[in-house]
Amino acid sequence: MTTTLFTNARLIDPEAGTDGPGWLLIDGGMIAGRGSGEDRPQAEVVVDCGGQCLAPGIVDIGVKVCEPGERHKESYRSAGLAAAAGGVTTMATRPDTLPAIDSPEVLEFVERRANEAAPVNVLPMAALTKGREGREMVEIGFLMDAGAVAFTDCDHVVRDTKVLARALSYARSLGALVIGHPQDPGLSAGAAATSGKFASLRGLPAVSPMAERMGLDRDIALLEMTQACYHADQITTARALPALRRAKRNGLDITAGTSIHHLTLNELDVSDYRTFFKVKPPLRSEEDRQAVTEAVREGLIDIISSMHTPQDEESKRQPFEAAASGAVALETLLPAALRLYHAEALDLPTLFRALSLNPAKRLGLPAGRLVPGAPADLVLFDPGKPFILDRFALRSKSKNTPFDGARLQGRVSATYVAGTRVYEAE
Repeated sequence: MTTTLFTNARLIDPEAGTDGPGWLLIDGGMIAGRGSGEDRPQAEVVVDCGGQCLAPGIVDIGVKVCEPGERHKESYRSAGLAAAAGGVTTMATRPDTLPAIDSPEVLEFVERRANEAAPVNVLPMAALTKGREGREMVEIGFLMDAGAVAFTDCDHVVRDTKVLARALSYARSLGALVIGHPQDPGLSAGAAATSGKFASLRGLPAVSPMAERMGLDRDIALLEMTQACYHADQITTARALPALRRAKRNGLDITAGTSIHHLTLNELDVSDYRTFFKVKPPLRSEEDRQAVTEAVREGLIDIISSMHTPQDEESKRQPFEAAASGAVALETLLPAALRLYHAEALDLPTLFRALSLNPAKRLGLPAGRLVPGAPADLVLFDPGKPFILDRFALRSKSKNTPFDGARLQGRVSATYVAGTRVYEAE
């Protein structure tokens, strides 16, 4: 493999918390050196970054790719191309497919398809219970041997506490990561909005923010009992933050994430019943959005993810209450996150700590860093480049994005996986 030298770059280092000019050398798919002076080494290929930002590639936990079962919504090929165009170099994919990824055979099919079709790294997660039905846990050990990086039933919350406790205990004995969806399933069933004056005025079935806190409280209690390794996929309300803070202070092995939509949108965005804004859990109040953003800034919430959920036109072209939940976000994750940077809510090292470093650490990956010996998974982007998003230009098969027609700022110029360029802007 050739050596490549990136010069005239603005290096974003989430581990050191720095943002400054410098150069980066890659060799054999790995980072070989970096510096900030004129003592640049020689290389076979020199890339002049023109002052653009060079950061670790995004590690996105919770991407839904609809193979097997719903390939018309998203395939590994289309998702991989969308990820590369969005600066995502690693996707941890969800098991909420048809059928669910709950056996080594299905997992091996997914790995084979992903390696054939996707230009980025794909790490499959497996279901926690068979069929995601919450009755019987999967064969966690066999699925780990087959390559599962985590176990989750996604938005099918395990109602039976004894089943969940047994699964957590077994996962702990094997060192497996369990990802939960903090939500009380009874309270949140059928909800399309967050309860309050706005939902009442719009006549939408709603759920209280307390449902998230109740779900998190239950999971934290089981963590105290089992000492398992746990990640909450989406914390979206201020009510849940004190419980998360206590759990971390008490030394539990718990991390938390939030979605880019809950960081950049609020409940008022659904005022005209546009179903592209219907996500799960529903969009929250502006006060909740600000509280969650502050939690990311201080490190209480560790990870920002796309929660990429493709839906076809037929499932979205319904009355708001009946429409399917979810939005595609692989390509919009970075420009949407840069809204927080331009609003001076988060600086770039903090943003990439949540987008790259922390998710890589949670999955036990060496990625997310700009240090010698780390994989050369990189994203080169111009944080100030403005554009208007056209959903039909997205590389995902499904086009259900709430940012259609939005004015965004920040575009990916190139994406590298193991030192190989997998995307370059036209």
